[in-house]
Amino acid sequence: MESFKNKVVWITGASSGIGEALVYELASKGAKLVLSARREHELQRVANTAKLTNETSLLLPFDLVDTSKADGYAESIINKFGCIDVLINNGGQSQRAEAIDTSIETEKKLFEINYFSAVNLSKAVLPFMIKQHSGKIVVISSIAGKFGFYLRSTYSAAKHALQGYFESLRLEIEKKGVSVLIVCPGKIKTAISLNAAVENGQTHNKMDKTHEHAMTAEACAKEIINAILKNKEELFVGGKELVIVKIKRFFPRLFNVLIRKQSPY
Repeated sequence: MESFKNKVVWITGASSGIGEALVYELASKGAKLVLSARREHELQRVANTAKLTNETSLLLPFDLVDTSKADGYAESIINKFGCIDVLINNGGQSQRAEAIDTSIETEKKLFEINYFSAVNLSKAVLPFMIKQHSGKIVVISSIAGKFGFYLRSTYSAAKHALQGYFESLRLEIEKKGVSVLIVCPGKIKTAISLNAAVENGQTHNKMDKTHEHAMTAEACAKEIINAILKNKEELFVGGKELVIVKIKRFFPRLFNVLIRKQSPY
């Protein structure tokens, strides 16, 4: 892909954070955008701010907890625009709770949001992408998909699952003209900690100190867009916290010492 001009891009979690920033960047590049999140009025706000029109946008509000109608969503995009060039599985929910205290209902919900939604939506768009012999699926994972961390057991597990699934899917579909980009953000200044799930599924409602001075969502979005254009397979984006991934790979004993000293907030 050399340009986003007139390309049809579907973004989940488009009402805030990285998703919202992606909307503004892609709108400025002439893309036709499909915006999804739970709150339709927030999607409309983002669309208005991005100066999108009925001809250049489609709002598809739904909750990632239930993506059973994924095929219907994909068909509605095809009916309006005729194709789907990029799917960005951005929506998700983090966690701030110890595993022993987290209810099984909360565990299942987090997997639905962070894993199964990406799988269901990707499988919904794949037939159309394969038919047109082009397309890209982008998955927003996390550095928590590379190692476990305090208060993130289910979130980290779901992100690990994303890594395995979409690395496998990439090998199966690349000869059919469809590629996969897995993005692993570190600390990004968004509301992710505010909206994180606690033991009973309620929200954390606190901003982690480590997120207050982190990379902005706007800077993160630009790096993701650049990675798509360069046809990268994996992208790590964030600040100095990313070094821990290399430490784990090359100096595992040092990693085991350092990770225990990190604050979960």
